[in-house]
Amino acid sequence: METETKVLVVDDEERIRRLLRMYLEREEFTVEEAANGKEALEMALANDYHVIILDIMMPEMDGIEVCQELRKEKSTPVIMLTAKGEESNRVQGFEVGADDYIVKPFSPREAVLRVKAILRRVQSSQFNEAEMPTRDVLVFPHLTIDHDAHRVTADGQEVSLTPKEYELLCFLAKSPDKVFNREQLLKEVWQYEFFGDLRTVDTHIKRLREKLSKVSKDAAKMIVTVWGVGYKFEVDDGK
Repeated sequence: METETKVLVVDDEERIRRLLRMYLEREEFTVEEAANGKEALEMALANDYHVIILDIMMPEMDGIEVCQELRKEKSTPVIMLTAKGEESNRVQGFEVGADDYIVKPFSPREAVLRVKAILRRVQSSQFNEAEMPTRDVLVFPHLTIDHDAHRVTADGQEVSLTPKEYELLCFLAKSPDKVFNREQLLKEVWQYEFFGDLRTVDTHIKRLREKLSKVSKDAAKMIVTVWGVGYKFEVDDGK
């Protein structure tokens, strides 16, 4: 990188901070840490970070309060860390100006991808952070999923998907490199409305790949079959 990219990692669990630091430093990011909300806010106001990874549940001052106070003075991109089942907190996070969120337990690689995605979005808007809209968007090489607009684009071209194809793609994309078997996908994507067999998953994966392939073969290759197990969403970061 030409200039250092600074990331502030905020979590009261040292194990999580250490893990994130290790993965981010591998990508040549400069990482600083804060163990509570009060310390995080002081650091965020005193320094210029490119991205802040901020846990919601913390002592002294929670992530919602930190983000709310930070937004009074700065537009630094914020990725919230939330536990499963804290949907109301995630909504609160977006309301006070968070740019993205990651649900615990999470893959450190996913966190790195989210940081890179935010940096790309900031760069594409010429670092005009104050006017940058807060959107629920997943950005990968060759593929973008805009949840707010319910739109998928591959290499800049829109891909028309059925609701279930869209849900399946989103579910896989939210956990890059994690392998899901067919039973897991049926339970998570189809839930209680499904009464068929496992071949439904294969059929949807096939159609999804075909639609992506018509627009971008690179995007289609991101949906990978793990023989004898199931499927995963694989991101080639160019390394």
